[in-house]
Amino acid sequence: MTVQLSIEDKKKLASDWFRSLRDQLCDRFEQIEQNGSPEIYADLPTGSFERTLWKRGDGHHDEGGGEMSLMHGRVFEKVGVHISTVHGAFSEQFRKQIPGAEDDPRFWASGISVIAHTRNPHAPAAHMNTRMIVTTKTWFGGGGDLNPMLNRYRSDKHDDTISFHAAMEKACRKYSDSYYPAFRKWCDEYFHLPHRNEARGVGGIFYDRHDTGDWESDFAFTKDVGSAFLDVYSDIVETRLNQSWSEEDREEQLIRRGRYAEFNLLYDRGTQFGLKTGGNVESILSSLPPGAKWP
Repeated sequence: MTVQLSIEDKKKLASDWFRSLRDQLCDRFEQIEQNGSPEIYADLPTGSFERTLWKRGDGHHDEGGGEMSLMHGRVFEKVGVHISTVHGAFSEQFRKQIPGAEDDPRFWASGISVIAHTRNPHAPAAHMNTRMIVTTKTWFGGGGDLNPMLNRYRSDKHDDTISFHAAMEKACRKYSDSYYPAFRKWCDEYFHLPHRNEARGVGGIFYDRHDTGDWESDFAFTKDVGSAFLDVYSDIVETRLNQSWSEEDREEQLIRRGRYAEFNLLYDRGTQFGLKTGGNVESILSSLPPGAKWP
């Protein structure tokens, strides 16, 4: 006999998974920190994550909150792995943009967000987030994308790009042959800087408002996306972390980080959603790189 999950059961399963994935990511990234060569990273100290709790709203009412996990290290110059579970009501202006919220503005949202900026220009920056949102409708969203910092790495034929896309495709194909081509296209269209007419990185997958009618399958897919990102991105960083770099490489990295900052401040929906729903500003803006240049 199949047990029918209540919406509260589903919320708990999702929020518990995001916390579990957070723990796995932080553990793996701290392990990678230990592998930085002294010849490459000189006397830089090995980093570890610092966790900070935050609450949504004014603190007088329970509107949920989250936990920031932030590390400034030698391999990861800045990496954040943040989780949140919040609830409340959308503003009158914002509710019109959200499925199921126009007639009833109440919402619940839980998710994980990862942004990694490596010190070594040969190792790409990366982003991943997955989330579950409940209004009068329920759906998942998220994805992951790779952001090489050197132009010679920004190619569909580069090993890192091939590995990253293969991992995302494998996670997608398990559920539908249509997912990967559709979600890759969506990612390319989304992570684009119109004012520069260029891509932010080499893509990945992006999906939103994902509701096939089979909650368990959609949740399993979302979990697989997170796990695939954990494995493939960690492997890529471990491959690149002890390559030596030049001042010219560092300069190119800082300029490319400027492009990253432009996208997050001008176009990123997650940034806008967080700010418009009373999210933690420090957590939201921690996605910005630790240093950038606009020559």
